[in-house]
Amino acid sequence: MTNPDIPRRERLVAIDVFRGLTVAGMLLVNDPGTWSAIYPPLEHATWNGWTPTDLIFPFFLFIVGVTTHLSLSARRAQGADEGVLVRQIIRRGIIIVLLGWLMAVFPFYPLTRFTHIRIPGVLPRIGVAYVFAALITMRGTLKQQVMVLVALLYGYWFAMTLLPVPGTMGGIGANLLNDPQRTLAAWLDRALLGGHLWVSSKTWDPEGPLSTIPAIGTAMLGVFAGRWINQRRPLEERLNGLFAIGVLGMVAGLMWNWSFPINKSLWTSSYVLFTAGMAAVSIATISWIIDIRGVTWWTRPFVIYGVNPIIAFVGSGIMARLIYSVWKVDFRGAPTSIQQVIYETGFHSWLSPRNASLGFALCFVLFWFLILWALARKNIILKV
Repeated sequence: MTNPDIPRRERLVAIDVFRGLTVAGMLLVNDPGTWSAIYPPLEHATWNGWTPTDLIFPFFLFIVGVTTHLSLSARRAQGADEGVLVRQIIRRGIIIVLLGWLMAVFPFYPLTRFTHIRIPGVLPRIGVAYVFAALITMRGTLKQQVMVLVALLYGYWFAMTLLPVPGTMGGIGANLLNDPQRTLAAWLDRALLGGHLWVSSKTWDPEGPLSTIPAIGTAMLGVFAGRWINQRRPLEERLNGLFAIGVLGMVAGLMWNWSFPINKSLWTSSYVLFTAGMAAVSIATISWIIDIRGVTWWTRPFVIYGVNPIIAFVGSGIMARLIYSVWKVDFRGAPTSIQQVIYETGFHSWLSPRNASLGFALCFVLFWFLILWALARKNIILKV
């Protein structure tokens, strides 16, 4: 028997589809056959600017914000008090961060994986941004929350462009934005984290502490979108509004780009607005196709990816570490990773380098779809 006082939660398939597309895209760009032959749209922008690959991480943070509002609203409707919700938020955030650190130290040898663990990372940023965005948007009026968001984005802009960077001769930060090692964010990375940064950059980290501040803004914008989606209005009206505000966000981001360039590694304020706007437009478009037009034949694979994102991300990351660098076999007289053997014999032997690399990545995505499909059939879903 249901309680008539608790409103039935509307579940939009488009939310799971959008999240599934994002996770599948993350696997596609993270696991090529070779890093030396990749189609440009599947690479990150060298520094300023963006490619489709640069949309994946902010899209995921945005959908984290959307589902955060929907989840907390459902818990409140079931009678959960604020204290319970706060503890749930903090617990989830800690688990997400710990999963990120677990992936960083895997396979747990040599010892330097622990002594030089990368403290920032994708999952740690998601965990931190989720906690702060959820706690900030739990209290206060919408106007107050928007003011906090404005303070985060403008404060980051002012800090990165107007403050001098210690130890440099370039004056204010605006003069150093094109040098990854000399920005204020890079200086703070080194000052706070020392030898615990991304090994590929060494002197700065694309998920460092300072650039995580505007990333909280990305998640907050997702919460605002979730609040709009959850309103008691006709669905088409909600989708029209989400699409319109998304377009405005994209335009605002492109205009801000003139003075604070769109940059994924710095997670600039213009990047926040542009990518959040594009995420809103994408969700509105997908929902219009699925929920208004009823075109659903293509959605099942992405729903399967979308309902188990943690298993997909953590499991594929551990698998990639194993096959790319840990497991080696003798191949043509030399120890070679399992991944390289599969790539050379199954793809590169008959395809051009870029097509071979893409073919391997697509098969990796398909392999994980089969794993997630088997889990879905048994109703195994990992939630934190």
